[in-house]
Amino acid sequence: MKYIILTLLIIACLSSCNQAKKDSTAQVTRSYDMPALYERTGELAGAAEWPRTKEKVAELTKKIKKDPSDVKSRLQMVTIYLSEARITGEHPYYYPAILQMLDGVLAIDPKNFEATTFKASVKMSQHQFAEARTIAMAAQQINPDNAYVYGVLVDANVELGNYEEAVAMSDKMQQLKPSLESYSRASYLREIYGDYPGAIEAMKLAVQAGLPGSEPQCWSKHTLGHLYETTGQLAKADEQYTGILSMRPSYAFALRGKAQVYKEQKQYDKALTELDKAAKIMPEFSFHEEMAGIYALQGEAEKAKAKYADVVTMLGDDARSGHVVDLELCKLYARTGQLDSAMVYGQREYAKRPKNIDVNHALAWVYFKQNNPKKAHEHMQVALRTGSKDPELLQQAGAIELALGNAGQGNKLMAEARKTNPKFVL
Repeated sequence: MKYIILTLLIIACLSSCNQAKKDSTAQVTRSYDMPALYERTGELAGAAEWPRTKEKVAELTKKIKKDPSDVKSRLQMVTIYLSEARITGEHPYYYPAILQMLDGVLAIDPKNFEATTFKASVKMSQHQFAEARTIAMAAQQINPDNAYVYGVLVDANVELGNYEEAVAMSDKMQQLKPSLESYSRASYLREIYGDYPGAIEAMKLAVQAGLPGSEPQCWSKHTLGHLYETTGQLAKADEQYTGILSMRPSYAFALRGKAQVYKEQKQYDKALTELDKAAKIMPEFSFHEEMAGIYALQGEAEKAKAKYADVVTMLGDDARSGHVVDLELCKLYARTGQLDSAMVYGQREYAKRPKNIDVNHALAWVYFKQNNPKKAHEHMQVALRTGSKDPELLQQAGAIELALGNAGQGNKLMAEARKTNPKFVL
């Protein structure tokens, strides 16, 4: 008798589960409303691809309205929205919209590889790194032979401080598909491990692998420019930024790159002009933060204060959309001398990823500014553990050693910073 009851219970459970799945799918298929495109304004509205983008979204919307279970069209919409998020910088709108679209796909097909991987990628972009890694690992289980998911795993492990695992994931990605995406990640890992020449060579390969003028190629050229800039090769950096703008005049990050070159040359008014252009194209907080820093260099304290306030507002908007911004706030408040606030946000981020070198670097500098070089030294040792040759990191590590009375080690670190970039000044 108990076996009959058990069998009936199993049948009832399966029937209930199948009905729940049908109800879930029916609920999705009854709702074909998709989040609208965020209307572009200014220079971006005049870009050649914008009319085609709107036309394609309208076409896909009609397909989904006709057949709400059309997963392929939903995923095509997701890829368009991901691209728009990168191009426009309207992350507070697009990331929640994309997650809504992906949850719709996963309600229809819970094991959909593309939707799972895209969700992990969006969580990465929102700085929800642990969740991104968990979701990416689930995607890896669905399809262990896809290069894209290993890219997400590289990124997530880097941000969580799992650098050895990030290298393994990068190697696997390269084996599966040498590409712009795999070369750029190899470049970043080489930079983390202190190999700037190797990082530059890998990023050159990423640029060569990209479609000329495409957003991914422009991003790679921008990153290559930043590597040149970090190592004091300003002419080569400027060449990359100028090259991007010749193909995409509204590429805001290239305008910021030009501004950074002008800043290094102490041409502050020109730098502000470029940053103002960039800020009008894209609502990116770092453009305003750069402007605030230049105002401070010019002795315009009130302008700097107002601009830093704008940055806090923008980061607050990002936070309300699900973007974790604790590290950014830690660095901002450290820069403006609000050390108690910097410590709060730094500790909050450290609690989530205590092995990450950037988090430890930021926290070390807050402790140093609070006249606690011993505690600063503890975090700086973690920040230095990959052998990074970042000149700012090395010079600040040197300052901490000098504060502890370790003149030999402090001067050695300072010399290493100048070796990376002879023009670097703290």
